[in-house]
Amino acid sequence: MIEISVKKRYGERTVLDVEKLILEEGRVYAVMGSNGSGKSTLARILAGVTKGEGGIIYSAAKPKTGCMPQKSFAFDMSVTANMLLGHAFVGRFAYKTKALTLLDDFGLTRMRRKNAKKLSGGETEKLALARLMMEDYALLVLDEPTAAMDVNATETAEKLLKRYFDRLKPTVVIVTHSPAQAGRIADEIIFLDEGKIAEKGPSEKLLSDPESEKLKRFLSVNR
Repeated sequence: MIEISVKKRYGERTVLDVEKLILEEGRVYAVMGSNGSGKSTLARILAGVTKGEGGIIYSAAKPKTGCMPQKSFAFDMSVTANMLLGHAFVGRFAYKTKALTLLDDFGLTRMRRKNAKKLSGGETEKLALARLMMEDYALLVLDEPTAAMDVNATETAEKLLKRYFDRLKPTVVIVTHSPAQAGRIADEIIFLDEGKIAEKGPSEKLLSDPESEKLKRFLSVNR
């Protein structure tokens, strides 16, 4: 279990104010909200990239955490070399086999020798997700991981993410602008408004019968 009680300010502006947000082990949480609602700030704090006032309490040791930021990145080297970062010597053969399998899963095999800096936005997102799946994480923080992908690529990515979730049972926080994606991939939704939790609960319930007026308006615009 993870308990989050944090506040984040930029000057006089409070962009996040969350108290006793509980994340259960093995659950997938979709974080939604309008622009500026604090979604990415919450993701960055949970991933350890940004600090805020307050803190995060873990019921056990701090979990091994994987993070995919909102702006995906690729290193100035081949696609395959990107996949093998950190595994240049130890277990190289096994990791290379895993890397090539993941590239095939994401439809990137024909680009494996291409400089990754020349990939499109959607291709870079696919590479970032594949690179993340090279490791086994207990906590996964994904900020708009499929925003630049087309419909088919998004479907493939979600399928591969679900396979990863089923195998490892990590706690997952995925920031998404898409209620449809939240419904497909998440157990629960956390809806933020002006940095605060306006509503939290099972995905099916919140998508079909939201209680807060702000979530109702958000869903009516983003269906």
